[in-house]
Amino acid sequence: MKESFRAFFFLCWGLGMSHISWAQMPTDGLMMAKGEICFLLNFEYGEFDHYWEGETLRKNGTIAKVQRRTAMVMAAYGITKKLDVYAGLPYVSTNSTTPNGGKFAGTSGMQDLALGLKYEALRLKRDKGELTAFGSVLFSTPVSNYLSDYQPYSIGIGAPQIAWRGIVEYEWNNGFYARGLGGYIWKGYTEAEREYYYNDGSYFTSWMDVPSAWTYEAVVGKWFMSKSLRTEFSYNSSRSTSGDDIRAYNAPQPTNRVNMDRIGVFAQYFFNNPKGLGLVASYSRVINGRNAPELSVFSAGVTYQFGLFSTKN
Repeated sequence: MKESFRAFFFLCWGLGMSHISWAQMPTDGLMMAKGEICFLLNFEYGEFDHYWEGETLRKNGTIAKVQRRTAMVMAAYGITKKLDVYAGLPYVSTNSTTPNGGKFAGTSGMQDLALGLKYEALRLKRDKGELTAFGSVLFSTPVSNYLSDYQPYSIGIGAPQIAWRGIVEYEWNNGFYARGLGGYIWKGYTEAEREYYYNDGSYFTSWMDVPSAWTYEAVVGKWFMSKSLRTEFSYNSSRSTSGDDIRAYNAPQPTNRVNMDRIGVFAQYFFNNPKGLGLVASYSRVINGRNAPELSVFSAGVTYQFGLFSTKN
């Protein structure tokens, strides 16, 4: 297929899947109270019609617009006041439109189960604000036998992944806060439905080595309405540690080096009545990349948080 591109993109947790925001994430500055649990039901829509072939931005001439829809159920639980556990499972469907109004058949199915931990390592209160530091680790693995090499319609990269991150946030007494994040995502091997592929050389195997990546994020935000509403603006960058470029007139493959710079906005509202209910919404766009889509993503979800067990500490 001429000038096509894969549609996979980041999980809210930055594991190489979809970018979704929720109540307490492994990458934010919030912690669950001990014994409390939060559920999220989130819906996401992403689309692109331009992509970077290597470092050259191209319009997708064969496919007018690649579309991706994701529904995800997530949960966060406070094991202690300093340790949270997370779990999430997305259902993804893909398709694309054509210049004459037709559609290419996509695919759909359950993607990857993600499990994670976040630990509060430091909390220092000062006269003008509070400094916190966290560490998180997340693991994901496919739960269905989807085709990772079916581009641009694959629902994921089909490989196990482990992400390590360090997070530092400072919140001022007036509600403004700033957060920085740095991390490394190890990605394993995925199996393609072919016995030969080219990756700066010939490989006579169906197993492809998916490049690992370094990730960075900077966030500025503010709380409003007595901490009932928070808003954020973010910049996110991901850089693969290896990989090849998409070759001219060829479809991409999981061995490609994928670099992306993305900006986004996020908002979350907590209802006073009924207590525990919340809404989240976000928008992000890839503004620069290498072997990456010029992707726009819209997301909205509902959260509900409550005490699972009665605790005194």
